[in-house]
Amino acid sequence: MLRRMSWRFIGAAMAAITAVVLVLLCCLNVWNYRSVVGQLDRTLEVLSQAGGLWPDFALRQMEPPPEGGGGPFTGEMPYMIRFFAVHYDGSGALAGVDHDFIASVSEDEAAAYAASVLDGGRRRGFYEGYRYLVSGDGAAQSVVFLNAEREISALRSLLITTALVAVISLAAVFILVLLLARRAVKPYMRNLEMQKQFITNAGHELKTPLTAISTSADVLAIELGDDEWVCNIQKQSARLSKLVADLVTLSRLDEENPLPEKARFSLSDALWEAAEPFASLIRAQGKSYSQSIEDGLTAVGDRAVVQQVASILLDNALRYSPEGGEIGLRAFHSGKKAVIEVSNTCEGLDERDLAHLFDRFYRADKARSGAVRGSGIGLAIAKAAVEAQGGRIRVEKQGERITFQIAL
Repeated sequence: MLRRMSWRFIGAAMAAITAVVLVLLCCLNVWNYRSVVGQLDRTLEVLSQAGGLWPDFALRQMEPPPEGGGGPFTGEMPYMIRFFAVHYDGSGALAGVDHDFIASVSEDEAAAYAASVLDGGRRRGFYEGYRYLVSGDGAAQSVVFLNAEREISALRSLLITTALVAVISLAAVFILVLLLARRAVKPYMRNLEMQKQFITNAGHELKTPLTAISTSADVLAIELGDDEWVCNIQKQSARLSKLVADLVTLSRLDEENPLPEKARFSLSDALWEAAEPFASLIRAQGKSYSQSIEDGLTAVGDRAVVQQVASILLDNALRYSPEGGEIGLRAFHSGKKAVIEVSNTCEGLDERDLAHLFDRFYRADKARSGAVRGSGIGLAIAKAAVEAQGGRIRVEKQGERITFQIAL
Protein backbone atom coordinates (compact mmCIF):
# COMPACT_ATOMS: atom_id res chain seq x y z
CA MET A 1 0.00 0.00 0.00
CA LEU A 2 2.81 2.39 0.88
CA ARG A 3 4.55 1.63 -2.40
CA ARG A 4 1.36 2.16 -4.38
CA MET A 5 0.65 5.48 -2.65
CA SER A 6 4.24 6.61 -3.18
CA TRP A 7 4.05 5.91 -6.91
CA ARG A 8 0.72 7.71 -7.16
CA PHE A 9 2.28 10.75 -5.49
CA ILE A 10 5.31 10.54 -7.79
CA GLY A 11 3.08 10.20 -10.87
CA ALA A 12 0.91 13.19 -9.92
CA ALA A 13 3.92 15.38 -9.10
CA MET A 14 5.79 14.45 -12.29
CA ALA A 15 2.68 14.96 -14.44
CA ALA A 16 2.22 18.49 -13.08
CA ILE A 17 5.90 19.41 -13.40
CA THR A 18 6.16 17.90 -16.89
CA ALA A 19 3.12 19.87 -18.03
CA VAL A 20 4.65 23.14 -16.77
CA VAL A 21 8.03 22.40 -18.38
CA LEU A 22 6.42 21.49 -21.72
CA VAL A 23 4.34 24.68 -21.74
CA LEU A 24 7.44 26.79 -21.02
CA LEU A 25 9.42 24.89 -23.68
CA CYS A 26 6.71 25.42 -26.30
CA CYS A 27 6.22 29.09 -25.44
CA LEU A 28 9.96 29.83 -25.62
CA ASN A 29 10.45 28.08 -28.97
CA VAL A 30 7.26 29.46 -30.52
CA TRP A 31 8.19 33.00 -29.45
CA ASN A 32 11.70 32.60 -30.85
CA TYR A 33 10.36 31.11 -34.11
CA ARG A 34 7.89 33.97 -34.59
CA SER A 35 10.60 36.52 -33.83
CA VAL A 36 13.07 35.04 -36.32
CA VAL A 37 10.45 34.53 -39.04
CA GLY A 38 9.19 38.08 -38.50
CA GLN A 39 12.69 39.48 -39.03
CA LEU A 40 13.10 37.40 -42.21
CA ASP A 41 9.73 38.53 -43.54
CA ARG A 42 10.51 42.20 -42.91
CA THR A 43 13.74 41.82 -44.85
CA LEU A 44 11.90 40.08 -47.71
CA GLU A 45 9.28 42.83 -47.88
CA VAL A 46 11.97 45.48 -48.29
CA LEU A 47 13.74 43.39 -50.95
CA SER A 48 10.43 42.84 -52.74
CA GLN A 49 9.70 46.58 -52.75
CA ALA A 50 13.12 47.09 -54.34
CA GLY A 51 12.22 44.67 -57.13
CA GLY A 52 14.47 41.90 -55.85
CA LEU A 53 17.56 44.15 -55.88
CA TRP A 54 19.68 45.51 -53.09
CA PRO A 55 17.99 48.69 -51.71
CA ASP A 56 20.98 51.00 -51.61
CA PHE A 57 19.52 53.74 -49.40
CA ALA A 58 22.95 55.28 -48.92
CA LEU A 59 23.11 56.14 -52.64
CA ARG A 60 19.43 57.24 -52.62
CA GLN A 61 18.61 55.00 -55.55
CA MET A 62 15.20 54.48 -53.95
CA GLU A 63 13.25 55.86 -51.08
CA PRO A 64 13.30 53.96 -47.78
CA PRO A 65 10.13 52.13 -46.74
CA PRO A 66 7.40 54.32 -45.23
CA GLU A 67 8.11 52.86 -41.77
CA GLY A 68 11.36 54.85 -41.93
CA GLY A 69 14.96 54.19 -41.16
CA GLY A 70 15.58 51.71 -43.94
CA GLY A 71 13.75 48.88 -42.17
CA PRO A 72 15.99 46.00 -41.05
CA PHE A 73 18.94 47.16 -43.15
CA THR A 74 22.16 48.54 -41.76
CA GLY A 75 25.55 49.24 -43.27
CA GLU A 76 26.72 45.71 -42.57
CA MET A 77 23.70 43.99 -44.06
CA PRO A 78 25.16 43.56 -47.59
CA TYR A 79 27.81 41.29 -46.04
CA MET A 80 25.34 39.30 -43.92
CA ILE A 81 22.47 38.24 -46.17
CA ARG A 82 22.23 36.25 -49.39
CA PHE A 83 19.19 36.45 -51.66
CA PHE A 84 17.97 36.09 -55.23
CA ALA A 85 14.79 36.93 -57.12
CA VAL A 86 12.90 35.39 -60.03
CA HIS A 87 10.57 37.56 -62.16
CA TYR A 88 7.68 36.62 -64.45
CA ASP A 89 6.05 38.88 -67.05
CA GLY A 90 2.35 39.45 -67.69
CA SER A 91 2.08 36.27 -69.76
CA GLY A 92 3.56 34.15 -66.98
CA ALA A 93 6.83 33.58 -68.81
CA LEU A 94 10.18 33.84 -67.05
CA ALA A 95 11.35 37.45 -67.37
CA GLY A 96 14.65 37.28 -65.54
CA VAL A 97 16.65 36.14 -62.54
CA ASP A 98 18.60 38.44 -60.20
CA HIS A 99 21.23 36.44 -58.36
CA ASP A 100 24.07 38.91 -57.87
CA PHE A 101 23.89 38.47 -54.09
CA ILE A 102 24.27 34.71 -54.04
CA ALA A 103 26.91 32.42 -55.51
CA SER A 104 25.59 28.95 -54.76
CA VAL A 105 22.45 29.09 -56.92
CA SER A 106 22.47 29.18 -60.73
CA GLU A 107 19.78 30.78 -62.88
CA ASP A 108 18.31 27.37 -63.74
CA GLU A 109 18.16 26.34 -60.08
CA ALA A 110 16.60 29.67 -59.11
CA ALA A 111 13.93 29.28 -61.82
CA ALA A 112 13.23 25.71 -60.62
CA TYR A 113 12.86 26.94 -57.03
CA ALA A 114 10.42 29.65 -58.11
CA ALA A 115 8.37 27.21 -60.22
CA SER A 116 8.05 24.81 -57.27
CA VAL A 117 6.98 27.64 -54.94
CA LEU A 118 4.35 28.93 -57.40
CA ASP A 119 2.99 25.42 -57.91
CA GLY A 120 2.49 25.20 -54.14
CA GLY A 121 0.19 28.21 -54.21
CA ARG A 122 1.51 29.84 -51.02
CA ARG A 123 2.58 33.49 -50.82
CA ARG A 124 5.34 32.97 -48.26
CA GLY A 125 7.09 30.14 -46.48
CA PHE A 126 10.28 28.07 -46.35
CA TYR A 127 11.80 26.16 -49.25
CA GLU A 128 15.17 24.35 -49.32
CA GLY A 129 16.71 26.48 -46.59
CA TYR A 130 15.29 29.75 -47.98
CA ARG A 131 12.48 32.00 -46.82
CA TYR A 132 10.49 33.19 -49.84
CA LEU A 133 7.90 35.87 -50.58
CA VAL A 134 5.68 36.03 -53.69
CA SER A 135 4.69 39.54 -54.77
CA GLY A 136 2.63 40.85 -57.66
CA ASP A 137 -0.78 39.99 -59.05
CA GLY A 138 -1.91 37.73 -61.86
CA ALA A 139 0.79 36.33 -64.09
CA ALA A 140 3.25 39.19 -63.46
CA GLN A 141 4.87 38.04 -60.26
CA SER A 142 8.22 38.09 -58.52
CA VAL A 143 9.53 35.51 -56.06
CA VAL A 144 12.26 36.66 -53.68
CA PHE A 145 14.30 34.04 -51.83
CA LEU A 146 16.29 34.93 -48.72
CA ASN A 147 18.88 32.49 -47.39
CA ALA A 148 17.69 31.38 -43.91
CA GLU A 149 20.02 28.45 -43.21
CA ARG A 150 21.70 30.26 -40.34
CA GLU A 151 18.36 31.19 -38.76
CA ILE A 152 16.95 27.66 -39.22
CA SER A 153 20.09 26.22 -37.64
CA ALA A 154 19.72 28.61 -34.70
CA LEU A 155 16.06 27.61 -34.26
CA ARG A 156 16.97 23.94 -34.37
CA SER A 157 19.82 24.43 -31.88
CA LEU A 158 17.56 26.26 -29.44
CA LEU A 159 14.92 23.53 -29.71
CA ILE A 160 17.48 20.77 -29.05
CA THR A 161 19.09 22.71 -26.20
CA THR A 162 15.81 23.49 -24.45
CA ALA A 163 14.61 19.91 -24.92
CA LEU A 164 17.85 18.58 -23.45
CA VAL A 165 17.63 20.98 -20.52
CA ALA A 166 14.00 19.94 -19.96
CA VAL A 167 14.89 16.23 -19.97
CA ILE A 168 17.79 16.75 -17.54
CA SER A 169 15.62 18.93 -15.28
CA LEU A 170 12.79 16.39 -15.27
CA ALA A 171 15.24 13.59 -14.48
CA ALA A 172 16.64 15.61 -11.57
CA VAL A 173 13.14 16.44 -10.31
CA PHE A 174 12.12 12.78 -10.63
CA ILE A 175 15.06 11.69 -8.47
CA LEU A 176 14.23 14.39 -5.91
CA VAL A 177 10.53 13.46 -5.83
CA LEU A 178 11.47 9.79 -5.60
CA LEU A 179 13.58 10.49 -2.52
CA LEU A 180 10.88 12.61 -0.87
CA ALA A 181 7.81 10.58 -1.87
CA ARG A 182 7.81 8.21 1.10
CA ARG A 183 8.28 11.07 3.51
CA ALA A 184 5.42 12.98 1.89
CA VAL A 185 2.90 10.12 2.17
CA LYS A 186 3.99 8.93 5.62
CA PRO A 187 1.39 11.02 7.54
CA TYR A 188 -1.37 9.66 5.33
CA MET A 189 -0.09 6.13 5.70
CA ARG A 190 0.18 6.50 9.47
CA ASN A 191 -3.49 7.58 9.63
CA LEU A 192 -4.44 4.71 7.34
CA GLU A 193 -2.55 2.21 9.49
CA MET A 194 -4.33 3.53 12.58
CA GLN A 195 -7.69 3.11 10.83
CA LYS A 196 -6.81 -0.44 9.78
CA GLN A 197 -5.63 -1.28 13.28
CA PHE A 198 -8.82 0.14 14.75
CA ILE A 199 -11.00 -1.86 12.34
CA THR A 200 -9.08 -5.05 13.08
CA ASN A 201 -9.22 -4.55 16.86
CA ALA A 202 -12.87 -3.51 16.76
CA GLY A 203 -13.70 -6.52 14.63
CA HIS A 204 -12.12 -8.91 17.11
CA GLU A 205 -13.76 -7.14 20.06
CA LEU A 206 -17.19 -7.24 18.45
CA LYS A 207 -17.02 -10.95 17.71
CA THR A 208 -17.47 -11.93 21.37
CA PRO A 209 -20.70 -9.96 22.06
CA LEU A 210 -22.05 -10.86 18.61
CA THR A 211 -21.44 -14.53 19.28
CA ALA A 212 -23.19 -14.18 22.65
CA ILE A 213 -26.17 -12.39 21.08
CA SER A 214 -26.45 -14.97 18.30
CA THR A 215 -26.20 -17.89 20.74
CA SER A 216 -28.79 -16.35 23.06
CA ALA A 217 -31.13 -15.77 20.10
CA ASP A 218 -30.75 -19.41 19.06
CA VAL A 219 -31.63 -20.56 22.58
CA LEU A 220 -34.68 -18.27 22.60
CA ALA A 221 -35.73 -19.63 19.22
CA ILE A 222 -35.64 -23.17 20.63
CA GLU A 223 -37.70 -22.15 23.68
CA LEU A 224 -40.16 -19.75 22.02
CA GLY A 225 -40.41 -21.36 18.60
CA ASP A 226 -41.12 -19.24 15.55
CA ASP A 227 -41.09 -15.83 17.26
CA GLU A 228 -40.95 -12.68 15.10
CA TRP A 229 -38.68 -10.73 17.46
CA VAL A 230 -36.23 -13.59 17.92
CA CYS A 231 -36.02 -14.09 14.14
CA ASN A 232 -35.28 -10.41 13.71
CA ILE A 233 -32.49 -10.58 16.31
CA GLN A 234 -30.98 -13.58 14.52
CA LYS A 235 -31.10 -11.85 11.12
CA GLN A 236 -29.61 -8.60 12.36
CA SER A 237 -26.85 -10.31 14.35
CA ALA A 238 -25.93 -12.38 11.29
CA ARG A 239 -25.92 -9.24 9.16
CA LEU A 240 -23.69 -7.43 11.67
CA SER A 241 -21.33 -10.40 11.87
CA LYS A 242 -20.96 -10.38 8.08
CA LEU A 243 -20.33 -6.63 8.05
CA VAL A 244 -17.57 -7.00 10.68
CA ALA A 245 -16.01 -9.85 8.71
CA ASP A 246 -16.12 -7.77 5.51
CA LEU A 247 -14.46 -4.81 7.21
CA VAL A 248 -11.67 -7.03 8.56
CA THR A 249 -11.21 -8.58 5.08
CA LEU A 250 -11.05 -5.15 3.45
CA SER A 251 -8.52 -3.98 6.03
CA ARG A 252 -6.36 -7.06 5.37
CA LEU A 253 -6.46 -6.52 1.60
CA ASP A 254 -5.04 -3.00 2.13
CA GLU A 255 -1.83 -4.42 3.54
CA GLU A 256 1.46 -4.26 1.61
CA ASN A 257 1.38 -7.96 0.69
CA PRO A 258 -2.09 -9.32 1.52
CA LEU A 259 -1.68 -12.56 -0.46
CA PRO A 260 1.82 -13.87 0.29
CA GLU A 261 1.14 -17.43 -0.90
CA LYS A 262 0.18 -17.23 -4.55
CA ALA A 263 0.07 -20.33 -6.71
CA ARG A 264 -1.20 -21.42 -10.11
CA PHE A 265 -4.65 -22.98 -9.95
CA SER A 266 -7.48 -24.03 -12.25
CA LEU A 267 -9.61 -20.93 -12.70
CA SER A 268 -12.26 -22.94 -14.56
CA ASP A 269 -12.79 -25.32 -11.63
CA ALA A 270 -12.75 -22.47 -9.10
CA LEU A 271 -15.47 -20.58 -10.98
CA TRP A 272 -17.61 -23.71 -11.41
CA GLU A 273 -17.50 -24.27 -7.64
CA ALA A 274 -18.24 -20.62 -6.80
CA ALA A 275 -21.14 -20.34 -9.27
CA GLU A 276 -22.86 -23.65 -8.44
CA PRO A 277 -24.87 -22.46 -5.39
CA PHE A 278 -25.93 -19.26 -7.19
CA ALA A 279 -27.29 -21.01 -10.27
CA SER A 280 -30.14 -22.70 -8.41
CA LEU A 281 -30.75 -19.64 -6.20
CA ILE A 282 -31.08 -17.36 -9.24
CA ARG A 283 -33.54 -19.67 -10.96
CA ALA A 284 -35.49 -20.07 -7.70
CA GLN A 285 -36.14 -16.31 -7.76
CA GLY A 286 -37.56 -16.51 -11.28
CA LYS A 287 -34.53 -15.03 -13.03
CA SER A 288 -32.67 -16.48 -16.00
CA TYR A 289 -29.03 -17.53 -15.69
CA SER A 290 -26.47 -18.27 -18.40
CA GLN A 291 -22.96 -19.57 -17.85
CA SER A 292 -20.01 -20.05 -20.20
CA ILE A 293 -16.68 -21.05 -18.62
CA GLU A 294 -13.88 -21.97 -21.00
CA ASP A 295 -12.08 -25.20 -20.12
CA GLY A 296 -8.42 -25.14 -19.13
CA LEU A 297 -8.36 -21.60 -17.72
CA THR A 298 -5.60 -21.07 -15.14
CA ALA A 299 -4.47 -18.13 -13.03
CA VAL A 300 -1.78 -17.33 -10.49
CA GLY A 301 -3.00 -16.12 -7.11
CA ASP A 302 -5.20 -17.18 -4.23
CA ARG A 303 -7.95 -19.57 -5.33
CA ALA A 304 -10.20 -18.78 -2.36
CA VAL A 305 -9.94 -15.04 -2.92
CA VAL A 306 -10.87 -15.39 -6.61
CA GLN A 307 -13.88 -17.49 -5.61
CA GLN A 308 -14.84 -14.83 -3.07
CA VAL A 309 -14.73 -12.16 -5.79
CA ALA A 310 -16.89 -14.27 -8.12
CA SER A 311 -19.37 -14.84 -5.28
CA ILE A 312 -19.52 -11.11 -4.51
CA LEU A 313 -20.27 -10.24 -8.13
CA LEU A 314 -22.88 -12.97 -8.54
CA ASP A 315 -24.54 -11.99 -5.26
CA ASN A 316 -24.49 -8.35 -6.38
CA ALA A 317 -26.11 -9.33 -9.69
CA LEU A 318 -28.77 -11.34 -7.86
CA ARG A 319 -29.56 -8.44 -5.52
CA TYR A 320 -29.81 -5.68 -8.09
CA SER A 321 -31.33 -7.44 -11.10
CA PRO A 322 -35.09 -6.83 -11.43
CA GLU A 323 -37.77 -9.50 -11.22
CA GLY A 324 -37.44 -11.74 -14.26
CA GLY A 325 -34.01 -10.28 -14.99
CA GLU A 326 -31.06 -11.95 -16.70
CA ILE A 327 -27.71 -12.82 -15.10
CA GLY A 328 -24.67 -14.19 -16.91
CA LEU A 329 -21.20 -15.50 -16.08
CA ARG A 330 -18.45 -15.84 -18.70
CA ALA A 331 -14.79 -16.80 -18.44
CA PHE A 332 -12.39 -16.97 -21.38
CA HIS A 333 -8.86 -16.36 -22.61
CA SER A 334 -7.93 -12.99 -24.05
CA GLY A 335 -4.31 -12.96 -25.15
CA LYS A 336 -2.20 -13.80 -22.12
CA LYS A 337 -4.98 -12.90 -19.68
CA ALA A 338 -7.89 -14.78 -18.23
CA VAL A 339 -11.09 -12.71 -18.30
CA ILE A 340 -14.13 -13.13 -16.05
CA GLU A 341 -17.37 -11.30 -16.85
CA VAL A 342 -20.45 -11.12 -14.64
CA SER A 343 -23.39 -9.24 -16.13
CA ASN A 344 -27.00 -8.60 -15.23
CA THR A 345 -29.93 -6.46 -16.26
CA CYS A 346 -30.56 -3.49 -14.01
CA GLU A 347 -33.01 -0.63 -13.74
CA GLY A 348 -32.56 3.00 -12.74
CA LEU A 349 -28.75 2.97 -12.53
CA ASP A 350 -27.36 6.35 -13.60
CA GLU A 351 -24.21 6.45 -15.72
CA ARG A 352 -22.70 8.78 -13.11
CA ASP A 353 -22.91 6.00 -10.52
CA LEU A 354 -20.51 3.74 -12.46
CA ALA A 355 -17.43 5.71 -11.41
CA HIS A 356 -18.35 5.27 -7.71
CA LEU A 357 -19.52 1.66 -7.58
CA PHE A 358 -16.16 0.49 -6.18
CA ASP A 359 -16.09 3.20 -3.50
CA ARG A 360 -16.48 1.96 0.05
CA PHE A 361 -20.02 2.24 1.44
CA TYR A 362 -21.26 3.81 -1.80
CA ARG A 363 -24.70 2.74 -2.94
CA ALA A 364 -26.80 4.04 -5.81
CA ASP A 365 -29.87 6.12 -4.94
CA LYS A 366 -32.27 3.25 -5.55
CA ALA A 367 -30.33 1.06 -3.12
CA ARG A 368 -30.40 3.75 -0.42
CA SER A 369 -34.18 3.50 -0.32
CA GLY A 370 -33.85 0.26 1.59
CA ALA A 371 -35.28 -1.93 -1.16
CA VAL A 372 -31.99 -3.83 -1.35
CA ARG A 373 -30.08 -4.83 1.75
CA GLY A 374 -26.32 -4.64 1.85
CA SER A 375 -23.36 -2.90 3.46
CA GLY A 376 -22.02 -1.18 0.35
CA ILE A 377 -18.49 -2.62 0.64
CA GLY A 378 -18.82 -5.83 -1.38
CA LEU A 379 -17.57 -4.26 -4.61
CA ALA A 380 -14.82 -2.45 -2.72
CA ILE A 381 -13.65 -5.84 -1.43
CA ALA A 382 -13.82 -7.27 -4.96
CA LYS A 383 -11.70 -4.43 -6.36
CA ALA A 384 -9.10 -4.68 -3.58
CA ALA A 385 -8.94 -8.48 -3.95
CA VAL A 386 -8.48 -8.33 -7.74
CA GLU A 387 -5.75 -5.70 -7.46
CA ALA A 388 -4.03 -7.77 -4.77
CA GLN A 389 -3.94 -10.59 -7.36
CA GLY A 390 -2.24 -8.21 -9.81
CA GLY A 391 -5.36 -7.97 -11.97
CA ARG A 392 -7.79 -5.25 -12.99
CA ILE A 393 -11.55 -4.86 -12.62
CA ARG A 394 -13.80 -2.48 -14.50
CA VAL A 395 -17.51 -1.91 -15.04
CA GLU A 396 -19.49 -0.76 -18.05
CA LYS A 397 -23.18 -0.30 -18.83
CA GLN A 398 -24.88 -0.85 -22.18
CA GLY A 399 -28.54 -0.07 -22.24
CA GLU A 400 -30.17 -1.85 -19.32
CA ARG A 401 -27.31 -4.30 -18.80
CA ILE A 402 -24.30 -3.80 -16.53
CA THR A 403 -21.11 -5.87 -16.84
CA PHE A 404 -18.23 -6.32 -14.41
CA GLN A 405 -15.05 -7.52 -16.12
CA ILE A 406 -11.98 -8.92 -14.37
CA ALA A 407 -8.66 -9.48 -16.16
CA LEU A 408 -6.14 -11.74 -14.35
